[in-house]
Amino acid sequence: MTNGPVRFLTRTAAQEAVVAEGWRYLLGTYCLSVPVASLADGCAVAARAVAAAGPRADEHLRVDVRPDRVELSLATRTAGRVTDLDVTAARAVSAALAVPAAPATGVARPVQMLELAIDTQDAARIRPFWKAVLGYVDDPAGDAAAPDAALVDPTGQLPALWFQHMDAPRPQRNRIHLDVTVAHDEAQSRVDAALAAGGRLVDDSFARSFWVLADADGNVICVCTWLDRDERAAAG
Repeated sequence: MTNGPVRFLTRTAAQEAVVAEGWRYLLGTYCLSVPVASLADGCAVAARAVAAAGPRADEHLRVDVRPDRVELSLATRTAGRVTDLDVTAARAVSAALAVPAAPATGVARPVQMLELAIDTQDAARIRPFWKAVLGYVDDPAGDAAAPDAALVDPTGQLPALWFQHMDAPRPQRNRIHLDVTVAHDEAQSRVDAALAAGGRLVDDSFARSFWVLADADGNVICVCTWLDRDERAAAG
């Protein structure tokens, strides 16, 4: 990775830049799951990935080594977003690991990220509590001065937390829900599987960006992707 000013990418551009290398764009992050045969094999894969990412790997690459897989993620951590530096690193890592550009659908461990969302009428009132009790920090990709700005785990281990504004109290509805972000080519099969397992489709008016599903008790989860979000943001 070279020195110089970084270039931020739209979600669409970010995914298109590395889809042929097998990476999937999720929440401001590139993710890749590499199958391995053992923990020793995983450590060797991790070492090759670090070497391929170059001297600035510490600023961009995270590695989770397991006996059956190595999970890699890339982002410009100080910005909380993907930049052109991460594109360069992703391509270099894929070349070093000989990663195929296989579809995410059907793999044993699809890449995914989890967020927690809290419905509230006053995010500024409850946000400091959640920041303190979880030991979280302001999301570097957001506006920390905003009363509803998202919070993230500084170690990258736990899910991000964001606040969804309510205009009026909704006492009969759960006020914390999950958001699972999956690869764009995994989303429909994940939704179909959830419905086949007894789930209910609550709202698909924002598909392909997200589908709102509920279990038989009415507990809500959103299956999310990056698709169409740039276009929605541009449209206001």
